[in-house]
Amino acid sequence: MALQATPYKVELNLTDLDRGVYENTRFTVARHPSETEERLAARLIAHALWSDEQLAFGRGLSDVDEPALWIRSLDGRVLHWIEVGQPDADRLVWCSRRAERVSLLAYGNTRVWQSKVLDSVRAVKNLSVAALDQDALSALSDGLPRSVQWSVMISDGSLFVTDERGQHEIPLQWLKGER
Repeated sequence: MALQATPYKVELNLTDLDRGVYENTRFTVARHPSETEERLAARLIAHALWSDEQLAFGRGLSDVDEPALWIRSLDGRVLHWIEVGQPDADRLVWCSRRAERVSLLAYGNTRVWQSKVLDSVRAVKNLSVAALDQDALSALSDGLPRSVQWSVMISDGSLFVTDERGQHEIPLQWLKGER
């Protein structure tokens, strides 16, 4: 019998001072059986960073032809493709050909990945890449409850997440392009 996805109820109170976005949203997101809590937390951070009325979660790990998150137009064109993790260069080029804009939220030990992958895709014009601080992401995602209540504030490029355990500063480093 196949393992089932685990649903997480999310309440996200977003205050993005940089873009002038203020919203309180509730949604359910599925965590794939092979997905870690860190990856789920990274997807939620990506949802806050690139928040948009049309932003939706893709099937991600279940379907390689879909991203972690995306924005599609009414006629089906992919306006913004958002990946999380450390995809290879071929994947990033493939994504860039299918969308008007591609963003990547990298996490983990990105030092080796940067030298092997990022340097080879610097010429891709519609790609922007941000890296999450691994220690901060680990602290935020450790023991992530099934009912997530986050208040996220973004100001001057800094990201702060407040949950039931307190406030977490999540440093972002823009490696290519910008938000």
